[in-house]
Amino acid sequence: MQPFRNLTATACPLPLANVDTDQLIPARFMSRPRSAGYGDVLLHDLRFDADGAMRPGFPLNDPARAGSGILVARRNFGSGSSREAAAYALVDHGIRCVLAPSFGDIFSSNAVNNGLLPARLEEEAVEWILAWLQAGNTEITVDLEACSVSAAGRSWSFAIDPVWRTKLLNGWTDVDLTLSHAAAIEAFAAADRARRPWAWLPDVPPKETSQETPAA
Repeated sequence: MQPFRNLTATACPLPLANVDTDQLIPARFMSRPRSAGYGDVLLHDLRFDADGAMRPGFPLNDPARAGSGILVARRNFGSGSSREAAAYALVDHGIRCVLAPSFGDIFSSNAVNNGLLPARLEEEAVEWILAWLQAGNTEITVDLEACSVSAAGRSWSFAIDPVWRTKLLNGWTDVDLTLSHAAAIEAFAAADRARRPWAWLPDVPPKETSQETPAA
């Protein structure tokens, strides 16, 4: 994954609470292959009407918000089912950070595993940023190293699990995170083998496979 350290980007206000994973990507779109991308169906039923036409008043349809890298929403973002495709849809649309007072737990984990920062910001700060964006302003800076968000000369701290922060800063998956402790794991295994040799199976060479042709 691409590391996330500091992002200055157009931000899109989404002044809604309880945006769940079924709203982020309706289930009927999840049969498409991952390689086809999910960005065009992000928040589909809120962005488009029954005839497939864009709803002009929806924030993500605003030409001024085209290419937004940051989404600002109200509490309980990403609640609902555990579908990882909700994170895919955001990332494929170009969103690299969501600011909200709270998130669904499983969604947050899925987001981090896909390089998307779920930054928990105080509700008062979120409301100020939403109002500022709705007034026509667009650009926000998110600094993961400092765990801060800044706009219009103001700055706020946000919260994120420290392990998730480490993964995002380095662009690591869970496997990469484990491998970062490889030396410590090997040292523990060597010490444990010396301390409890009886608990370890002996090193047995693999059996040779016979190349003989069976008799008819």
